[in-house]
Amino acid sequence: MLDIRAQIARELDLNLSLVQNVLDLFAEGATIPFIARYRKERTGEMNEIVLRELAERFTYLTELVARKETVISSIESQAKLTPELKAKIENCLLKTELEDLYLPYKPKRRTRATIAREKGLEPLAELIRSINHVNAQSIELELEAAKYINLELGVKTAADALAGASDILAESIADKANLRAYVREYMQSEGEFSSSIKDDVLAGSTKYEMYRKYSVPVSKVAPHNLLALFRGESEKIVNLNLEFDRDRICDYLALQEIKTKAAAVRQFYLNMLKDAFDRLIETSLINEVRAEAKLQADIGSISNFETNLRELLLSAPAGMKPTLAIDPGFRSGCKVAVLSETGKFLAYEAVFPHQAASQRQQAANTVKQLIEKYNIQLIAIGNGTAGRETDQFVIELLADIEPKPIKVMVNESGASIYSASDVAISEFPDLDITVRGAISIGRRLQDPLAELVKIDPKSIGVGQYQHDVDQKLLRKKLDDTVESCVNYVGVDLNTASKELLTFVSGLTPTIANNMIAYRNEHGAFKNRKQLLKVAKLGPKAFEQAAGFLRIRDGENPLDNTAVHPESYSILASIAKDANIPLTEPTRLAAELKKTDLKKYITQSIGEPTLRDMISELEKPGRDPRAEFKYATFKAGIQEIKDLEVGMELEGTVTNVANFGAFVDIGVHQDGLVHISQLSNTFVSDPNQVVKVGQVVKVRILEVNAQLKRISLSMKIGGLVNSGDTRMIQKPRKRE
Repeated sequence: MLDIRAQIARELDLNLSLVQNVLDLFAEGATIPFIARYRKERTGEMNEIVLRELAERFTYLTELVARKETVISSIESQAKLTPELKAKIENCLLKTELEDLYLPYKPKRRTRATIAREKGLEPLAELIRSINHVNAQSIELELEAAKYINLELGVKTAADALAGASDILAESIADKANLRAYVREYMQSEGEFSSSIKDDVLAGSTKYEMYRKYSVPVSKVAPHNLLALFRGESEKIVNLNLEFDRDRICDYLALQEIKTKAAAVRQFYLNMLKDAFDRLIETSLINEVRAEAKLQADIGSISNFETNLRELLLSAPAGMKPTLAIDPGFRSGCKVAVLSETGKFLAYEAVFPHQAASQRQQAANTVKQLIEKYNIQLIAIGNGTAGRETDQFVIELLADIEPKPIKVMVNESGASIYSASDVAISEFPDLDITVRGAISIGRRLQDPLAELVKIDPKSIGVGQYQHDVDQKLLRKKLDDTVESCVNYVGVDLNTASKELLTFVSGLTPTIANNMIAYRNEHGAFKNRKQLLKVAKLGPKAFEQAAGFLRIRDGENPLDNTAVHPESYSILASIAKDANIPLTEPTRLAAELKKTDLKKYITQSIGEPTLRDMISELEKPGRDPRAEFKYATFKAGIQEIKDLEVGMELEGTVTNVANFGAFVDIGVHQDGLVHISQLSNTFVSDPNQVVKVGQVVKVRILEVNAQLKRISLSMKIGGLVNSGDTRMIQKPRKRE
């Protein structure tokens, strides 16, 4: 049977012993972030991407091996397992190939071939098969078939007998693995998806208009196009077909299966092969090709979603500073929430700046009082309805305030979903849903990662067709992405929410709850060792989680770094040799750089870990995310009607697709920078040029107010340079 370890090593070009080490770590319950960060010596420094690929391939091959055992057992029970067939089954590497091999032996429902066998026509089918070779003697098919007429069994004529024999032969042809493989590959490589819009859908009345007369090779269809076609088909607007040269396939089948020169037998076979293809092969394989194309589109779309989600989650935090958060509104007013430097909710006011002048002045006075009372340093304004108008209102009221707080428009996608969620209700049971939304907007500015983990990724506006892709695969990939981001940044043990802690390596929702309960009862954690006092957090969970949990101003300075507690003793020994206390980590790091690290290598701690320790000591408590930048929207541009072709504006990338990037320019409708407009040079992948959250300069190419479409270009203006004056410098330590 297949050696899974050796196969993975070959496929991924990895050392077999390292593959075994990784699989052993998985079996021990180690997580991918933990292995990537703290077991580099055992993996040859494999990164998370390789580790996840290895894990996925291991799962696939393990399932394949289990299925092979089932298939072999089934065929063996039928006494039809030959050494040759068994070898083919054991050597195949694809589930599709395995199912093709199993198809002739797979128990079937009652088919036309089954009925023909019940009528005693299998000997006739075998006779016809036996004369299908070059040197076979010619026979009269009609005369031979007449011998099988049996009124009791329903075979009334020779033609009935030949039709039954044809059904038996057609089924055997349709079950041949090599023929199915050829036809499937031909459809995938030479076939085309073609579409049209149903006759009763008027021109220009549907978002699927571009698919009215559309054709694209199966092998080249873009994920977003295929998912749109499938959605249009499910909505009964689009007719979608898979087109290919049927004659060429039938010619191939004839070439492979017809050996005789006898005209009558050849014609019988031609008719039988056409029936086999039309009735038993075509629809089945079209469905398989469509399913495979859909799977690849799902994978492509999910991969793009993962990339965007990662960029969003790793968006630079403005910092944990006193924050005023505003959820804008017209008639219902603006909901204003005040947050402390730890994200704690302090106060709430509703103001009405978009109605009477007197109310606008009263709103301005209220907001000014809040800014002064709570020493506000950041103002977060949601970018939804009334967002730009509220932004202008805040600009006006800040005119005579010094120093001015930093004012930022914040993408509020999903805030309303969070505010009505069980998570929000549990966090703020006594607050109105609108207040929770404002709090979420403010916390997103302070620390996007900590707040966005509370929301279903599908609700934060960085994916496309997320409801059309494989939901199980999407959930797994997005959870993996969130887990990766959380562990990459690390978590403040004394301020993290349950939702954030749940994504830390080795922690379950139950353990996260218990950590919060322990913190509430005993106060802030003073050191990482206290984690072992948390209910259900045993040695294994401690091993997996401790390095990703940070304690600011704790008893041990190493607890605010990514240095794992298992390495504290070796670091203490190094510090003792250098005569430098651990309370001076940067000085110790400088000394270590001059030291021959080889003398500190042990069986479990090698040079990669020692290098990582030096890196952590150089900047203890550092946040690995980039410096914070924000876009400034142009004054007077608040709605799509305010836009003019040729305008140059600043905006923030909200979503990146394989055909371009969407940019928020402050008019409640994102504009699209098509891939052809991203750069003066050719761009094959938009992610090479732009990222979600990036501040860019764009030029208006076209505006269609009726369809709410804005076409943008980045060919003039380019990206905001790294010296942007509106950058908040990232602190050396967590705030």
